[in-house]
Amino acid sequence: MIIVPLKEGENIERALKKFKRKFEKTGVVKELRDRQAFTKPSVRNRAQRIKAIYKQGLQQAED
Repeated sequence: MIIVPLKEGENIERALKKFKRKFEKTGVVKELRDRQAFTKPSVRNRAQRIKAIYKQGLQQAED
């Protein structure tokens, strides 16, 4: 359960923003989307490899 303590006179929009940030960090929505359709482990591994290659390319481009 996510609890967002409010300080006296704190803006409701700011509290809502904190709640959304905490909720996003839990990964519930991401897991729900992943479970909607089964992906084979080989496809998942291939996607991870492609993502890692992309990130590595970005890091090398920075240097």
